[in-house]
Amino acid sequence: MATQFYTGSSLDGFIATPEHDLGWLTSRDIDPAGPMHYEAFAEDVGALVMGASTYQWMLDHLGEMGDRWPYEQPTWVFTHRKFPEPPGDIRFASGSVAAVHADAVAAAGEKHVWLVGGGDLVGQFADAGLLDEIWVQFAPVTLGAGAPLLPRHLELELKEVARNRDFVCARYDVVR
Repeated sequence: MATQFYTGSSLDGFIATPEHDLGWLTSRDIDPAGPMHYEAFAEDVGALVMGASTYQWMLDHLGEMGDRWPYEQPTWVFTHRKFPEPPGDIRFASGSVAAVHADAVAAAGEKHVWLVGGGDLVGQFADAGLLDEIWVQFAPVTLGAGAPLLPRHLELELKEVARNRDFVCARYDVVR
């Protein structure tokens, strides 16, 4: 199965504002049952990996997600921070992404590993040759600054493109 980066992005290549705000993304119209939308993608996810900033953002917004951790799959969080007792099957990690990737792939079984959130951690997976696909939902907005989609040079091959209401959705294979 694949290791995938699935995310939203502004047209100018940012996944969050400098203040880590996603209001520009979540206020846009998207069909939950439409092409390349999150719900269908998530059905094939067996494990998640994210960084500390993404994890903190999710903790800060649990109230908007029903006050409970939204994932049943095991989730690895790369961090050097101390967090309170995790709200789900959370495993804190640090160091090389290769060992965590092996554990996440084993836990995912026949499903995919989803790299959630920030581009720098995803870049570390790409640097290690462990990133297979990138799925991007491009919102009709430019931000001018913020957290970049993926702060690395990667060669990609476009495999699929679709329109989902306000979004242009694209799936790429990473060319090795």
